[in-house]
Amino acid sequence: MQETLRLGHIAGIRIGVNWTVLVIFALIFVGLAAGRFPLTHPDEEPWAYAVAGGIAAVVFFLSLLAHELAHALVAQRNGIRVEGITLWLFGGVAKLLDEATDPGADLRVAAVGPLVSLALGAAFSLLALGATAIGLAGLVVGALWWLALINAVLAAFNLVPAAPLDGGRILRAALWRRHGDRTRAAVTASRAGRGFGLALVATGLAALVMLPGLGGLWFMLIGWFIMTSAGAEEQHAQLQHTLDGIRVGDVMSHDPVTVTGHLSVDDLVTSYVWRHRFSSFPVVDGSGHPTGLVTLNRIKQVPFGRRGEVSVDSIACPLAEVPQTSPERPLSELLTAMGGATDGRVLVLDAGRVVGLVSPTDITRSLELADLRRPAERNHL
Repeated sequence: MQETLRLGHIAGIRIGVNWTVLVIFALIFVGLAAGRFPLTHPDEEPWAYAVAGGIAAVVFFLSLLAHELAHALVAQRNGIRVEGITLWLFGGVAKLLDEATDPGADLRVAAVGPLVSLALGAAFSLLALGATAIGLAGLVVGALWWLALINAVLAAFNLVPAAPLDGGRILRAALWRRHGDRTRAAVTASRAGRGFGLALVATGLAALVMLPGLGGLWFMLIGWFIMTSAGAEEQHAQLQHTLDGIRVGDVMSHDPVTVTGHLSVDDLVTSYVWRHRFSSFPVVDGSGHPTGLVTLNRIKQVPFGRRGEVSVDSIACPLAEVPQTSPERPLSELLTAMGGATDGRVLVLDAGRVVGLVSPTDITRSLELADLRRPAERNHL
């Protein structure tokens, strides 16, 4: 899920929101301000319902952020790189660039999110009890009890043993530890996720047919999301299994043609693009160290009449946004990094110098070759 607006960083982790978060915020706000609070606390002013609903909705999203931030911080502690956190329609997601190296790390990263939500639920319950004890009543206490309930529900739902929910990750870690096979564990958890998602869709459909209102539609949407995400995770796990044992150096395009950033786009086209059958060129400085990557798609965005005055540096993808790796790294570890790459390429470096380039085409070809070599292993999953 891509972020629409970047909010900043917490502990070095990028925090952003997708525009779809406005949908769930509006649903929560209206549900509280125009539904729950007027029923549980009648005779309040309309503005009071609006203020209480707005504050409760904001605190709820802060709770979601705390849940995802816990995943990200524990992942970092276990040597897993974190690209960032994005809040969106169905909650939040912490995007991890690496896989856990052992079942213990996998379990710790998965379990900490629901634990934080449970802790928040308990904290809001204590606050509600304390507020009642000192004589506060009305919407303040009502909002605190709602926040306690919603965090408890969030924890319980996430503990369902079905990927991509945290419970599915916990199931994967447990099966991984038991059988010693991460791929088998991931596939099992993903298939459990598809079954759970299908059950939610069926429940939502039944609710739409048998009950008034559109409440069942929400179950169907959540079920559809879980089904598609679980399917993607199963495919990802099988791809990693297929690529097992293959190094980056085995599939990369060796010694790619590099260009300097001071070149004009016109010189790049005439001196490099027309002479070499490549669609991307690493950009290097005077010492030969990489500074970015320029692709044909970026060149096409420059108007023809301005190619002589626009430099390569000004259109190249910055080095910070280009994944980098070494020739000895397992190819399977690049799948996540390539999915988040701005231009879909990975620079291969050795002693700070560009020695290769990995593109989606290289991955596709390696998959085709691996399929030819190991059909028996693929069929047993």
